[in-house]
Amino acid sequence: MDRRGLDVRRLLIFREVAVAGSLGAAARSLGWTQPAVSQQVRALERELGCPLVLRTSKGVVPTAAGELVLARAQRIAEEVDALRGELAERAAGSRSVVRIAAYPSASATLIPRVMAALQDTDPDITTELVEAEPPEAEVALLADEVDLALVFRYPSESATAGGLHWLPLFEERMDLVIGGDHPLAARAAGRDAPPTVADLAEQTWVAGCERCRRHVTEICAAAGYAPTIRHATDDYVLVQNMVAAGLGVAVLPQSALRAFRHPDVVVVAGPSFGRRVCGLVVRDEPVGEATEALVRAFRPVRDRSLEEPADA
Repeated sequence: MDRRGLDVRRLLIFREVAVAGSLGAAARSLGWTQPAVSQQVRALERELGCPLVLRTSKGVVPTAAGELVLARAQRIAEEVDALRGELAERAAGSRSVVRIAAYPSASATLIPRVMAALQDTDPDITTELVEAEPPEAEVALLADEVDLALVFRYPSESATAGGLHWLPLFEERMDLVIGGDHPLAARAAGRDAPPTVADLAEQTWVAGCERCRRHVTEICAAAGYAPTIRHATDDYVLVQNMVAAGLGVAVLPQSALRAFRHPDVVVVAGPSFGRRVCGLVVRDEPVGEATEALVRAFRPVRDRSLEEPADA
């Protein structure tokens, strides 16, 4: 036998045949045809100069020489599997994973762009997204389920859960949303002064979470009245559908209006009551390089996003 002609792949195919007990079963396991497997076994027998299997009505069984070759092939297969595992570990070690929790409207607009930008600039960083409102995102961060939480806070809010550190990212404008058939809608499209919060004192409001409802209450209080908040939902699609149906008015962030814009609502810019979008990390713990890279990726993407009209 010429040892230089021994094909290790054929040894592994023979092992599959011996373990499976038949050429057909081995072929199915390998995804080959039975004649192709049989051809490889015969070629290995020629290389080794001895028969390796006995063909019976019930399948195949190794010869004495075949048992010896099988034992060696088993060891080779184990070494191959071990090598693959070590290479996979090395590859995984060369990549970093950064886990982010983000609120729905940002997840639908900004986050995919940020993740794509990071993939272009830092292909060895893998990003994983979990959608969560700010309170749930803070809990996930403290539980070490994510590395960065994208949250927002309104002007009157300053504190957050203990042990967390704010990373200011950008300001997001909040806009008034009224139905297209509302009497004030014409003012939004005409030359007259657009409607303001003060003009909506007699309207029913649609608001979201407790924080968002509190924000509506605060901006209405600044305009001199207490709002009637009759409907509560965090679903910005549902909010716009209710507004379009004449069931109330609302305030929505630009990200929500970019993610979905109902054709039967009118949006009025409200520059005086925006909110601040921040990243949250765990205080007093080192921020990983992958998380820092993710935070850096927000700036160029954010700048482009804020230049676009909300109804684009």
